[in-house]
Amino acid sequence: MSTPDERGPRTGSDILWTALRRNKGAMAGGTVLMGLYQAGETAFPIALGLIVEHTLRERSLGSLGLSIAALAVIITTVSLSWRFGMRILQKANTTEAHRWRVRVADCGLQPVARDVDLKSGEVLTIATEDADQTADIIEVVPLLVSSLVAVLITAVALGLADVRLGVLVIVGTIAILSILSVMSRWIGTGTREQQARVARAGAKVADLISGLRPLHGFGGTHAAFLSYRKVSTEAKNQAITVAKVNGAYAGTALALNAILAIAVTLTAGGLALGGRITVGELVMAVGLAQFIMEPLRLFSEMPKYVMMARASAERMALVLAAPPVMTPGRERPSAGGDLEVDGVRYGSLRELKLHVPAGEFVAVAAYQPGAAADLVSILAVHVPPGAYEGVVRVSGRELKDLSIGAVREHLLVNPYDGEIFAGTLRTNIDPAGAGRMIAEAVEASMLTDVVALHREGLDHEVRDRGGNLSGGQRQRLSLARALAADPDILVLHDPTTAVDAVTEQLIARNLARLRRNRTMIVITSSPALLDAADRVLVLDGGVITAEDTHRNLLHTDETYRQAVAR
Repeated sequence: MSTPDERGPRTGSDILWTALRRNKGAMAGGTVLMGLYQAGETAFPIALGLIVEHTLRERSLGSLGLSIAALAVIITTVSLSWRFGMRILQKANTTEAHRWRVRVADCGLQPVARDVDLKSGEVLTIATEDADQTADIIEVVPLLVSSLVAVLITAVALGLADVRLGVLVIVGTIAILSILSVMSRWIGTGTREQQARVARAGAKVADLISGLRPLHGFGGTHAAFLSYRKVSTEAKNQAITVAKVNGAYAGTALALNAILAIAVTLTAGGLALGGRITVGELVMAVGLAQFIMEPLRLFSEMPKYVMMARASAERMALVLAAPPVMTPGRERPSAGGDLEVDGVRYGSLRELKLHVPAGEFVAVAAYQPGAAADLVSILAVHVPPGAYEGVVRVSGRELKDLSIGAVREHLLVNPYDGEIFAGTLRTNIDPAGAGRMIAEAVEASMLTDVVALHREGLDHEVRDRGGNLSGGQRQRLSLARALAADPDILVLHDPTTAVDAVTEQLIARNLARLRRNRTMIVITSSPALLDAADRVLVLDGGVITAEDTHRNLLHTDETYRQAVAR
């Protein structure tokens, strides 16, 4: 029978069990040391009571010195066990959080996206805050066990003095935990909602930042701010609600623990006045009544942290357990670089058929932008093959039979809005650090002026999303990255919409020269790129309606001439 870890976590409980099982060694060591710490803490008031009892009876300096040495051993044990116990647990906690962060990020970055109704900002929150809170279970369980050890030792020690004291501790602890377990469920529910609202606010910020320039352009900044303010206010209000519940929980726990400590103290005092326990036992009981508040506090807070860890684990399961949009095959494309779209129906595409032999430069003039976007989505495998009719073949193999990794190596689709990353020009052109064709890609994309403009050259710093570059520079940088990858089949979608006509003409010539005898499809309405192509396919109404060279189409097709002439 497969374990949740082998088949992948399906629920929040699976994730928590996986974390616990994976760290059982560290947790066992941490539990022993933290139990030793709590036992030492408990032993301190017990030892004080015994010292008082023994000193009153013996009245010997030697006995007093021996007692002081015993206290020193207890204090040393308490100090070292806490130090090394928490070191073990926190190391395991940090390592486990890292594992879940990487796993969630890996799911978010898979070539085949998972069918999750979450925005990227929400996935980011899950991969950071929720991963950290889930890993807290590694510390929670040992602390829970060690606190239980302290409560049991206290109950036994007091029970040996008088059974009523021991029973009072046991009954009081059960009552406290029963009350707080109910409140912890409220915290779990509120925490899940708070995390969801904070994640939505984070996603909204990410969307606004990515669209800041267009917002400025049409004056939508204020409306966008109001939209974010509404989402953020909802998150704030939910956080306040959770804080109130947490405050009530903490206050109730403290009050109940104090009541139990007072009850133990008063009961011990009454028993001492009645002569049922000795002065030393009274000192021990008073000391334990004061001490027990700390392990009881930890013990009573653990249900809250368990519920928070479970809430975070359940949010992680939304990503980790989500089914992929498609199940990729395992084959690889054959040698060559031909591309065939056969009878594809999707969105605005209607029985689309086109074939690009290996080594040909083909331009697609799409009269409807939606059709171009649909074609790009299919070729980029953003749409699973099962979601459209027809077949796409890459080097003779159907797309559904190929592994996504192999498709990405063989067929590269560069969108018109390619992402620019924080780093340098070089790391944006060559993210993998392969060092191939960087110079050729820079020259072909006409990025040479940007490189020459800065003293650092290719090592010039690029801000997040290319914030310190113009629109044309960002577009040329994205094009350079696609050219440097040098795939067998390169698909470019409107690669020159943000550059001037002269630069566009030079880029078109450079592309034809650099990609000679390499398959390239450019979806564009640019006359320069259309003219540089070996042939042009006209995409109108979801089908190919014309096919010829750009210049022949200009002379024979009035609709084409009106669509592409500038």
